[in-house]
Amino acid sequence: MEKSQRTGIVVYLLITFVGAWLCWSMGMLARIPVNSPFFQVILLPGGLMPAIAALIVRLWVTREGLSDAGLRLSLRGGKWRYYLIALLLPLMNTTLIVSASSLLGIARPDFTLQHFFQLYAPAAHVGPLPLALWPVLLLQLLISAVVATPVLWGEEFGWRSYLQLRLFAGHPQLAAIATGVIWGCWHLPLIFMGYEGYPDPWWGAILFILFTIELSIIFGWLRLSSGSIWASSLAHAATNTIGGNLSVMLFTGNAQFFVVADNGVLSILLLGCLAFWLMLSGRLKAGLQTKAATAGARACLVAGKQQERASQ
Repeated sequence: MEKSQRTGIVVYLLITFVGAWLCWSMGMLARIPVNSPFFQVILLPGGLMPAIAALIVRLWVTREGLSDAGLRLSLRGGKWRYYLIALLLPLMNTTLIVSASSLLGIARPDFTLQHFFQLYAPAAHVGPLPLALWPVLLLQLLISAVVATPVLWGEEFGWRSYLQLRLFAGHPQLAAIATGVIWGCWHLPLIFMGYEGYPDPWWGAILFILFTIELSIIFGWLRLSSGSIWASSLAHAATNTIGGNLSVMLFTGNAQFFVVADNGVLSILLLGCLAFWLMLSGRLKAGLQTKAATAGARACLVAGKQQERASQ
């Protein structure tokens, strides 16, 4: 790894962690409840820090530019299917969680959403949701995931289109695992503030890091296979919007929520099977990662030579 790339990674991590943790600590110091809409205002700037850090590093620290950033929306040559997988995977995962939790007697989903309405909208006096309206609700969630994709680009542009391409170049499995651990640790303040919904923050931190490792493998596969950061951004948005909202709607108030949540035990087991298969089958293409990392290293080298000439 070139010295300029090492410098870029260090600067990227400093900006990402310090910037986000400062934003989130403001919410904690102000004692804003994590389930309050005001907390989302604090959350958003922190979520944009990976993209801000990646842009600063690419344009002004290493000066490698955006050639390997995957900013184009690549749909040709059958690559559209990766976007479809990104959008529907959380829905399929939630379906499996509901089925497994019902069969194992862990938790019973409430398809009427009465518990959800009573907890989050007690003054509205909303009646049971008719089953006939579920297709409309699911369609709304799918649309919401697409709309939220540019927001989650703020994370994916940093994690998947910068850091994961540069760690352990030529070894995408190791890069995905390392990025997943770093990404999970980045969320630690939110976990200890109770935002991720774990009853015990220490066990929650372990579970969430396992969750982010698996997502780094899956999102990394989508990023490398599609050639575009928008595929993993859509997957991230769908995970939060569809997986996160559905688990809260169906299982809110359940004592075993940490088992059936989208970032809970069952989800980690199910997504772990997919992540393991992607690694075992070689779906994380080392050639693409090596090509991207080489392009970034070459750009860093050129930028370094230009700086030397300018200083002479």
